[in-house]
Amino acid sequence: MIKLIAIDMDGTLLNKKKHIDKAQKEAIHEAIEAGIKIVLCTGRPLYGILPFYEELGLHELDLEGYVILNNGCSIHRTHDWELIDSVKMTADDINYLYKFSEGKDDINFTLVDEKHYFNIGKEPTDELVMDAKFVFADITDITLEVAKSGKYNIVKAMYLGNPEKMKEFHSKYENILKENYSEVLSQPYVYEVLPKGNNKGTGLKTLAEKLGIKQEEIMAIGDGNNDLEMFEYANYSVAMGNATELATKAAKYSTDTNENDGVAKAIRKFALNK
Repeated sequence: MIKLIAIDMDGTLLNKKKHIDKAQKEAIHEAIEAGIKIVLCTGRPLYGILPFYEELGLHELDLEGYVILNNGCSIHRTHDWELIDSVKMTADDINYLYKFSEGKDDINFTLVDEKHYFNIGKEPTDELVMDAKFVFADITDITLEVAKSGKYNIVKAMYLGNPEKMKEFHSKYENILKENYSEVLSQPYVYEVLPKGNNKGTGLKTLAEKLGIKQEEIMAIGDGNNDLEMFEYANYSVAMGNATELATKAAKYSTDTNENDGVAKAIRKFALNK
């Protein structure tokens, strides 16, 4: 019996216009009414999910709700948005990661905490402006020294730029960065770097153990390369019809696309047995 469903957002719950279709909302409500806990599990930061959480009406339906954010690097309780679990990048991490962006005017180096979307040292690329808009954030310019000061709880770093540039950047530095960090090209224009050993799978495991929910009672729905570890952990892993090749291969099951009610169909088929 499925007791928890972890749902990715971009490319999964959200359609191409970054909206939640009616069928997804109805299926999520049906699942909650059936006693299943719904957990948004996303690469987005807190400020990037708040309007959607409100739109889904989850506050009213689940008084003890949780969200897994920043690709597993932070977990929030939703009734007061208290941070209950988080990792942190050190000053040395930030200094080291910044150096990979030096001399590359067309690639931004950004940092994320629970309230800010920081940009260090360069004019924002079109991709950075677009990404900040997607997560409802203002871009906050910050110096490297302030970023390293410890004033902010930085949970992850990101490199952003033109997809072709990011493909080259990822190919060049992937093997170097993965030695000391978790990393993923989460979108064609976003390369994310996280503290070592952290991902959606570890975030899901941490929350499930807190809630006393067994691995075999968990379902995960996603579409991207940052969903692979979540698929590996969940007993019921479901790839969207629009999923990447790696995500499709990693999942046990598949559903329709995010443009054709894939989340709703997966919930009703695998969790509600309809």
